[in-house]
Parts: sequence; structure tokens; C-alpha cells
Amino acid sequence: MTDVSGTEPVRIGIVGTGGIAEARHLPSLRELGDRVEVVGVMDVDAERAEAFAARNGIDGVYTTLADLIAGARPQLVHICTPPSTHVDLAVQALEAGVWVLVEKPPCLTLEEYDRIDAAARHSGAHYSVVFQHRFGSGGLHAAGLLASGELGRPLVAVCNTLWYRAPSYYDLPWRGRWETEGGGPTMGHGIHQMDLLLALLGDWSELTALAGRLDRAIDTEDVTMASVVFENGAMASIVNSILSPREESYIRIDTTDATVELSHTYGYENTDWRYTPAPHIQDDDRVARWRTPEGDERSSHTLQFRAVVDALVAGEAPPVTGQAGRQTLELITGLYQSAFTGRPVRRDELTPDSPFYSSMNAGRFGWGAGHESPATGAMAGAGAR
Repeated sequence: MTDVSGTEPVRIGIVGTGGIAEARHLPSLRELGDRVEVVGVMDVDAERAEAFAARNGIDGVYTTLADLIAGARPQLVHICTPPSTHVDLAVQALEAGVWVLVEKPPCLTLEEYDRIDAAARHSGAHYSVVFQHRFGSGGLHAAGLLASGELGRPLVAVCNTLWYRAPSYYDLPWRGRWETEGGGPTMGHGIHQMDLLLALLGDWSELTALAGRLDRAIDTEDVTMASVVFENGAMASIVNSILSPREESYIRIDTTDATVELSHTYGYENTDWRYTPAPHIQDDDRVARWRTPEGDERSSHTLQFRAVVDALVAGEAPPVTGQAGRQTLELITGLYQSAFTGRPVRRDELTPDSPFYSSMNAGRFGWGAGHESPATGAMAGAGAR
């Protein structure tokens, strides 16, 4: 391994050379300048890997992770492959002593996540899950205000991911399938806003949910809705959809002293946050502080990558690891369990003896051939397609 004191660039390997690697990971790494060096890429498709490397001026090209680790000696690998491959790649890298930054969803189940976490604890290497919306200056500011009690006590929340994906989006064979994507828009789209909501409000305790396949010809849902109670007593409504032509990502939290709102689509700036004081708040200076975050950085992969590199150089655990990385997967697991069983689910039920611990649909629920329809009370739309 190379020096991690900060005098040498951190050596980075990219695993998977598809769209997310080229559109998000590589440009974000380049924004870190000479703090990092991309020393190699790996893809099972050799031609795709060669073309990616040639376009981007990268020397090392490999078709297995073992060869990437041995040949390029990365200190950190970015896993940008389809979700079903994440767990084995992450465990292999961690067992080799290489840090891991894994795209969302980090894996398909809580069981797989716990395998990643166990490999990290055993090896001493670290991992981080890509949840970049935690890192914008506006989000960090809001989280600090809520955690300090400056806004009063959280009471009511709304978290909507209303996006649109045409039927052709599911032409890729791994999308819309439980065994390869782990779920529908709840797992692949709404996961970002739900993660931000958890970063703002903390862990949940109980939820009741619905899931439906209303229009897309897929095995998973295309809409979910949930009512959630948080450990701090706040109650939230969550909607995830890929059927919504006017797209919006929206979070609203009503506290005893204010309403906090965030409206954006795929990334926010400070100006996307709004603070409305309760009628009894007459302190203009206090309200002005709410509306004035320190710094002005748009939520982005770059901010999280910078934080992970900082942690690696310092020899510290990175952000969004351990329980922080597991939080959103727990919420999704509970949501599917409630929707498919037709009953409320407590977070403390998500134990290894639950069939949903090792499969988001318990290995049997869904809308494809051979799947069992959701329980009565769940939206079991057959779909028109």
C-alpha cells in the first residue's frame, strides 16, 4: 500500500465501468484533484473496460477484482456494478484490506449488509455507502438544527420521491427484478430521500405500508406508501413512485417551532431549503440563523468522496458506515414486510429469523410469474401492460 499520510494521492480503483461510474464517480473523483489517483478499472466486459479506460486516460484495466487489487494496488475501490454483485465484491475487497465505497443500494438485503459489516470488522478496512444527499451544506445545516433542538421537537414529516421512469428504463435485464435489484423504486430511487429523512430524524420504530404495481411490466412494485413512527415520536408519510411525470423530491418536517422544507429533484442547493417559523416565534435573528447555512455546497458525490478520502488519510472510520449505512435498508425491509404481510412492522422485528432479513420479498411475493400476490390490504395492482 502507498503512504496515506496525505503526501501521496490516495490510490482508487473503479469496479464496474457503466453509466454511474462515468457520469458520477469519475467526474467527482477528478474534482478532488491531486488528492486521488485512479490507478485502475475493472469490468467483466473487457471491451467496455478498455473503452472506459481509453476515454478517460486510465492505464490499469482488469476483468477480475483480484487482478485489480494485485495489479493496481488500490487503497479504496468504488463499486459501481449492479446491486446483486455488491456484497461479494465488497467482502472480497475488505478481506484484502482495501477500503470500499459502494453505490446504493449497498446490497439486496440486511443479511448481505451484515456480511459486509462483518468483513470490515474482521479485516480492519472500512466501507461507506453512497448516500450523497447527507453531505450538502443545506442538509448538514438542517440536521444540526434538528439535533440541537433549535427548531423545537419534530412532530410531522413528509418524504416524497415522485419520479418518472419510462417502460424502456426496465429494458436492462437486472432492473425491476427482486433477485438482481432487490426491489422497485423504493430500493432504487426513493432510497436517497428516505436516507436523508433518517439523517434528519433518526431511527424509526414502527411502520405500516402499501405496495403496488400499477403500470410497469416488472416483477417488483412501481409505487409504495408508508406511515412511519420514529423513535423520537415524530410521524411521517413516505411515498415512492416512478410513475409521476412532474418529478419532485420533497421533504417536509413540522416541528414545534418551524416547518422545514426541501424541494428538488436529483440534488439540492441551499436555496432549495425553506424555513417557516411557527406563529409564536417572533425572534427575527433566530429565524435568520435557520435560513443561513455555513457554506454553500450542493449535495453531490464529490462531497462524500472527499469525506471518505479524508477519513482514509486520517485512519478514521468514514461517514455512512455501520448503523448509519444500515438505517435505510432497515426502513426498506420493514416497508416491504408490512406491504406484503398486510400488518404493521416494528423495527425490532427485523431479525435474522425473519424471512425478510434475507429477501426483500421473502422469496415469494411480487407480480412476476411464480410470485405470490401481496396480502389483502396491500395494493396489488396487476398493471395494464
